Amino acid sequence: MKLVTYQLEPFPASLGVMNLDETWIYPLRSFEIEYDTMETLIREISEGEMQRLEYISSRSPEAVPGAVPIKDARLLAPIPHPKQDIICLGINYMAHAEESARFKKEDFDGQRPHAVYFSKRANEAVNPGGCIPSYSDITDSLDYEAELAVIIGKEAKNISADQVRSHIFGYTIINDVSARDLQNRHSQWYFGKSLDGFLPMGPCIVTAASLPYPPSLSIRSLVNGELRQDSNTSLLIFGIDQVVSELSRGITLKPGTIISTGTPAGVGMGFHPPRFLKPGDQVDCVIEGIGTLSNTVK
Repeated sequence: MKLVTYQLEPFPASLGVMNLDETWIYPLRSFEIEYDTMETLIREISEGEMQRLEYISSRSPEAVPGAVPIKDARLLAPIPHPKQDIICLGINYMAHAEESARFKKEDFDGQRPHAVYFSKRANEAVNPGGCIPSYSDITDSLDYEAELAVIIGKEAKNISADQVRSHIFGYTIINDVSARDLQNRHSQWYFGKSLDGFLPMGPCIVTAASLPYPPSLSIRSLVNGELRQDSNTSLLIFGIDQVVSELSRGITLKPGTIISTGTPAGVGMGFHPPRFLKPGDQVDCVIEGIGTLSNTVK
């Protein structure tokens, strides 16, 4: 099941569920499922309401009051204004760890004993179809990173790896846009990962029950139609069970927490010479079972 945040001008943002062929959006309010934001829904929705939405998504649009053709709607980031910064995994695919070391002219012994965690500022997520600012006045190394993001659905504190699955609400796509020169200049990655507009997200949230667990999904990125990244989420060095369990030992993960699991090889810095983004470029991040997140550099 795919949940979306969308807008019909001039009205405020609304929540909806896509029909099975993803050509229509069914407004949740049409079925007296009333939540103001996706984060409220994640925190408060009941199992019965989830089952109703599953059933509703399978119906024909003629049977759904207020059904909206998806072509008439403006899709927003599923969680437009996250309450917390995004928790991110660094170099969590082995091939990306290798290309990162090459770019930084560092030795790499193939050992990854511990996960690398960092945070990404999240004032506002960029909508599907929205623009990524180039910041050409402060960076010349703008890069893309297609990533699978996990969304926590139930408070997680001191949970074991085998309990993680029951705490996940769903998944979305994040483009972890990065200014490589800023990222490396400051040693800590926060600034180079967190400029306004560096958090494209979407196009939807796929509920956890809709995908196999752990997700083994094709993950790709394309720049101006050219395939750059091409991997599978099964190749994560540190998987979802390990990551969520480890984090929960010292951090209370609240419903709506977003954990971005890292990017595979094929980012701009991995080429020789590097192939960074420039104004006018279109970046498509594609994850099997979720969809395509497309954004243009401005």
